Amino acid sequence: MSKQRAVTLGFHGKKVVLVGNPNCGKSVVFNALTGMYVDVSNFPGTTVELANAPFGDDTIIDTPGVYGISGFNDEERVTRDVVAEADVIINVVNALHLERDLFLTVQISDLGIPMVIALNMMDEAQRNGLDIDTTELSRRLGVPVIPTVAIKGEGLSELQEALPNARVGVSRPPLQARLEAIHGCVPNRRQALLYLEDDADTIAALRLPSAEQREAIYQERRQFVNDLIEQTVCETREGVSLRTRIGQLMLAPLTGVPLLLLTLLGMYRVLGVLVADRVVGFTEGVIMAEHYEPFIYSIVTKFIDSASPLGTILVGEFGILTMAMTYIFGLLLPLVIAFYLLLAILEDSGYLPRIAVLVDKSLTKIGLNGRAIIPMILGFGCVTMAAITTRLLGSKRERMIAIALLAITIPCSAQIGVITGMIAPLGLRYTAIYFFVMVTTFVLVGTLLNKFLPGKSTDLLIDLPPVRWPQFGNVIKKTLNKSHMFLLEAAPLFVLGALLISIMQLTGALTVVQDVFSPLTVSWLRLPKEAANAFIMGIIRRDFGAAGLAQLALSPEQTLVAMITITLFVPCIAAVLVIFKERNWKESLTLWLSSFFIAFFVGGLIAQFVI
Repeated sequence: MSKQRAVTLGFHGKKVVLVGNPNCGKSVVFNALTGMYVDVSNFPGTTVELANAPFGDDTIIDTPGVYGISGFNDEERVTRDVVAEADVIINVVNALHLERDLFLTVQISDLGIPMVIALNMMDEAQRNGLDIDTTELSRRLGVPVIPTVAIKGEGLSELQEALPNARVGVSRPPLQARLEAIHGCVPNRRQALLYLEDDADTIAALRLPSAEQREAIYQERRQFVNDLIEQTVCETREGVSLRTRIGQLMLAPLTGVPLLLLTLLGMYRVLGVLVADRVVGFTEGVIMAEHYEPFIYSIVTKFIDSASPLGTILVGEFGILTMAMTYIFGLLLPLVIAFYLLLAILEDSGYLPRIAVLVDKSLTKIGLNGRAIIPMILGFGCVTMAAITTRLLGSKRERMIAIALLAITIPCSAQIGVITGMIAPLGLRYTAIYFFVMVTTFVLVGTLLNKFLPGKSTDLLIDLPPVRWPQFGNVIKKTLNKSHMFLLEAAPLFVLGALLISIMQLTGALTVVQDVFSPLTVSWLRLPKEAANAFIMGIIRRDFGAAGLAQLALSPEQTLVAMITITLFVPCIAAVLVIFKERNWKESLTLWLSSFFIAFFVGGLIAQFVI
């Protein structure tokens, strides 16, 4: 079958088009209405597949799951083009996510095409305590609304019976005024709406200047949807399962925040105490340091002098076969596996998306949305790993803000252990000052980046799956896959970092850097000259820097200044290399130099007051 036939030649009678968000049950409705006689082919010029089938004397067409028809990607463009030629629309809406799905409903309704709504997954909505007034929803939208549970076949016969009664939805006065203002300039209502929403293809076809009204229309549409939800949906306890009530408690600030704090405390106890201290202590201190390193050293030195440049690079203090392998397999791998295991449990249980929703409003103030909590949590285990996971954020701007906060203000678990051991014995006053400085710096850095970085951050669009017991198979599979991907990406960077540090050691560059640091360390931070060595080691590995400071004879005030500075100091060489990989060199270099400045500026400022 040709691609062209998928659009025109294969259709007969009226074109009944199924439209809906991803995961709304649209495909189940399509299969139930069409039976076995389904034809699938690509839309012309794309890899997007369209399914179509006979539907009585007409043709029914299934479109990709989309959140809008604004031409932002191939799926939206294909859906837009098919909808524009439709005679009747069946809009499948997930009753559990009305606030999200109705935005697309209203956008399609604004096109002026007769429509019927299949309000699907009504059983899930009832189990989650939602009581939806379908009669009032139908009246306010101006189109038939049919409750369905497609997977059980409920409501589908009523949906078919309602198709002849499909109607054009109500037109809101502000939008109608905009459409009337361009009447005569645009051939029809469908093209007029797309033109007003700044659809690039429509503007090019009409050869008109941009209307620049998309944002205003979107805001009006969002407000209309919010009003619909308020007027047609209410929460009830009737029929609500225990799991649903737990999910509601996770989202309510009064109960959700304490639950989140308990979860984070539990994660810290597992990762920061059990894994970072005991497991890593065994894998790094016993397996790698006591067995692997002596073994590999003995083999290499049989053929190469350990004092030679090649010997130094391979098995020296920062050797590729010694330090790099110990970091990767002795230190990072146990932490990575543990983090991804906990993350998979949170995700599979349905709690992780609820954490994102809970913190969304707070993170919005620093230019992020709730999804950014994931790399932030990961950062307390390993900033290198967290920097990689910033890819899940929706825009370049958000990824830059998240990486900056990770690089500057978030201590990794290995560093946390050393810092806690040094700060806690000083008492509540010094501990409180340390936390106050860290939180203040986090908020200020995020706020300034949000204010001055160009562009706009994305809104949180996330499905809330049911709360359930994690599936063992899913958890293990996700953990192993993500840990394997991390090793593939991080291992080469660690090897490169070890090579660079060894070359600096061989050429004397490490000594030069130490000499450069000393005056700033003594006069501004008011710390001993030897503290410069600890900061150099902090570049290689964060907890090495903190541990180096622990070896010095410091007063309580100097300890506070030292811990604040080493926390805000540049991330370890592995994290730096990942950041350079994730961002362009200019942004990464700016971020790296900024972390130097912020660490010494804030640390020195505190030193002027307390020492």
